[in-house]
Amino acid sequence: MKIYISTDVEGLAGITDWNMDDNDTDKFRKLYNEQVAWVLQGIQKATNNSQIDEILISDSHAKGTNLDYDYLSDIDDRVALISGYPREDYMMSGFDASFDQVIFVGYHSGIGKEHGNMDHSYSARSAYNVWINGQYQNETTINVAYANELGVPVTLIVGDSALKEQLIDEKMCPSPKVVVTKKSLARFSAMSYPRKQVKSDIINGAKEVIDNPEAYSAVKPLKTPLTLKMQLANTAKADAVEQMQDVKRVDGRTIEVQCPSMKALLNEIIAIVMLAGTQD
Repeated sequence: MKIYISTDVEGLAGITDWNMDDNDTDKFRKLYNEQVAWVLQGIQKATNNSQIDEILISDSHAKGTNLDYDYLSDIDDRVALISGYPREDYMMSGFDASFDQVIFVGYHSGIGKEHGNMDHSYSARSAYNVWINGQYQNETTINVAYANELGVPVTLIVGDSALKEQLIDEKMCPSPKVVVTKKSLARFSAMSYPRKQVKSDIINGAKEVIDNPEAYSAVKPLKTPLTLKMQLANTAKADAVEQMQDVKRVDGRTIEVQCPSMKALLNEIIAIVMLAGTQD
C-alpha cells in the first residue's frame, strides 16, 4: 500500500498570519512539522499499518523548504520527502495512479470565503477566483480532482473550519473525512483548538482512513476537456498572462484556457500564478 500526503500550513493550528513565517520561522516550522508528524503517528496506530510500504510527503507551502527530512524520517522510516520550487504538479508532485490513498494536511479555504483564515487560491498576490467548467474551486477541490482523475481517493483532509464549511456545508467535496484544527474568525484571526485535542483528532483521523478506506473511497473525476477560468489580482497581471499560448482574455482581470486533463490544468495554474507574480 502507498500513501501520498500533500501538506500546506494555513489550515494548521497555531498559525494565523503569513508574517509568522518570516518573524518566527522556528516556531512556524515546529508547528508545521509537528502536525504532519501526528498524521504519521495515526498511520502507525492503524491495524493496516503493516500493509503500507511507502509514504510520500510533498512539502507544498511557498518554496517547499519547511519540513524537516531528518525529523520526519526518525518518526517513520518509510517517509520520502519532496521539497523545493518550482516543480511539476507542485502540491501533487510525485503523485501517480500507484498510490492507494491521498491525505491533505494544513489545507485552507479558497479566496473570498467569509471569515476564512488566510484564505487564498495558490497566491494571494497573484490570483483571486478559480473556476473549472464554470464551478468555483479552491486548492483542495482542484487537488482532489487531480487525484480522482487517476482513480485515487482523497480520504482525509486536515484544515480549518472555513475549509470544512466549503467542503461539507457548501457541498464542494463532501466525501473525505475532515479534521478541523481551528475555528476561522477572520482573514488574520482564528481560535486554535487545544493542542491535546488537535493531536488526538489528527491521529485518530489518520488511523480511521487507513483502517476504513472504503468509507472514504469516492472518486468523482471531472468531465474533460476542462475549461479553466482564473480571475487575477489586477489587470497588469492579466496583461502578462494573456501573452501565454492559448490563453483567452475574458475581461480586465479574467483569463480562460482549455485543458485536456487535470494534470495539464494544475500545471497551467502554477505557470499562470508564477508569471502573474512578476507583475507588481
